[in-house]
Amino acid sequence: MKKHLDITIKGKVQGVSFRAGAKAVADQLGVKGIVRNMPNGDLFIEAEADDMMMEMFLEWCHEGAEHAVVASVETHAGELKNYRNFEIVKR
Repeated sequence: MKKHLDITIKGKVQGVSFRAGAKAVADQLGVKGIVRNMPNGDLFIEAEADDMMMEMFLEWCHEGAEHAVVASVETHAGELKNYRNFEIVKR
């Protein structure tokens, strides 16, 4: 069964290709949703997948991109939005 998670990643996560990495991993795992940089330096992801794929995606989020330094990963369950793919949102 699919679930929706709002994921906030704190640390050195901007300017290190984290969004591109998240998209590549999400596409590989079949995770749908969005990723975007936040004004405060955090990274925000809305992800939708089944339990197993979500678990694997979250494991990657704790590691992050090659030059990232992940301080913490916060997750909150949300309502399914039925994303069709995984997109990088530039704002």
